[in-house]
Amino acid sequence: MNGHSRDGLRIVRLANFVTPASGGLRTALEELGRGYLEAGHEPVLIVPGATASDIRTPQGRVVTLPGPVLPGSGGYRVLANRRRLRGLLEEMRPDRLEVSDRTTLRWTGEWARRARVPAVMVSHETADGVFRTWGVPPAVAGRTADRLNARTAHAYARIVCTTEWAEREFVRIGVRNVVRAPLGVDLRRFRPELRSTALRARHLRGGDVLLLLGSRLSVEKRPGRALDALAVLRSQGVRAALVVAGDGPLRAELAARARAERLPAEFLGHVRDRAHLARLQASADLCLAPGPAETFGLSALEALACGTPVVASGSSALPEVIGSAGLAAADTGRSFAAALRELLARPERERRAAARARAGLFGWDRSVAAFLTAHDVPQRRGALEERP
Repeated sequence: MNGHSRDGLRIVRLANFVTPASGGLRTALEELGRGYLEAGHEPVLIVPGATASDIRTPQGRVVTLPGPVLPGSGGYRVLANRRRLRGLLEEMRPDRLEVSDRTTLRWTGEWARRARVPAVMVSHETADGVFRTWGVPPAVAGRTADRLNARTAHAYARIVCTTEWAEREFVRIGVRNVVRAPLGVDLRRFRPELRSTALRARHLRGGDVLLLLGSRLSVEKRPGRALDALAVLRSQGVRAALVVAGDGPLRAELAARARAERLPAEFLGHVRDRAHLARLQASADLCLAPGPAETFGLSALEALACGTPVVASGSSALPEVIGSAGLAAADTGRSFAAALRELLARPERERRAAARARAGLFGWDRSVAAFLTAHDVPQRRGALEERP
C-alpha cells in the first residue's frame, strides 16, 4: 500500500462509457463515491470527456481527461491516452484502484500489480450477454467471453459482481477471485408518495394504463421490446400508453416506428432532473426492463422504490433483483404483454406495497460497505450488516 499523510485511503476509480446522459453506471459511481467519502476515504474518479477538468464534487474529486467518441456508441467516450492516464495514476499514488471497464482499461490491472496497488474490476455487464446482443452466435460469444474473463480475472486482485447471475460467467471457468457486492437505491429520493395524478393524466392522454421504459436507447438494451409489448396490449383492448425516459442511437428509429404504427409512445429523451424522473417512476403503473444482458438494473430498482412493479427480461439478472415484486418474461413482445397483464390483475395497493418492500432490501449504505469489503478496507463497527 502507498502511504499518505491522511487517515483514509485514496480510492482511484476509472470508468469509460459515462456521459452526462448516462444512467445506471453514472448513478452507481456517484453513490459509491459519496459513500467512500462519508466513510472517511478519498475517492477520485477519472472519466473521459470532451475537455479536461478537475473538480471537487459531493462524490469526491472528479478528473476528466479528453477522450475520443467511440463510433456508433451514441456519444460514449473512452480513456484512450494510456500514457497520460498512466502518468496521472503514478502522480496520484492510489491506495486502491477500482475499474469499471473490462475491455479498453484492462491494462490498468497490470499497472496496479507492478505498482503494488490492490485493484478490483467491477463487472457491470456480462461479456457473453453483450456479445450475443450484438449478434455474435451464442457458441462464439461464450468462447470469446471465457477468454476475456480469464484474462480479466488474472489482471486484477478481485472481480466484483453485483448479482449471482453476473458471477456465473466467471464461476463456470473456475475463477476464484470473484466477490459479490449489490448496488442500491436512494430510498428517500425514490418513494411511492411522489405518485402524481396530474402527471399520469398528462402522459396517459386518455388511456388507462401508464407504462414506463427508463433505459438507454441502444441495441443491447432492446428498447424496441417495449413497443412490441405496447402493440400487443393495444391489440388486446388494453388502453395503455408508454413513456420512454432515455436517449441513445435508436431513438429516432423507435420514434418513427411509433408514429408509423400509431402507438401512443412519448419519447422524453434523457431526463436530467432526477426528482422529475422519480415522479415519473412513481406515477407509472408498470415499468419495463427488456435488456437481456443487464447484470443489476438500477432503473428497475428505482421504479420498485417508487412502488412501481417491473416486468424484466428473463434472460437478465433482474429477476434475481426484483423477486416477487415483478415478473420475468421471455424476450418477446407477446410474453412481456402477458406479464404486464398478470401484474395489472393484482390489486394495486398490494402490488405497489410489494415493490417498495423489495426495494427496501437494497440501500446504498450496504452497497458501500460491500464494495469497501471487496477492497479489503476495514469497516467501522456496525457499518457492515448481514444482507437479507
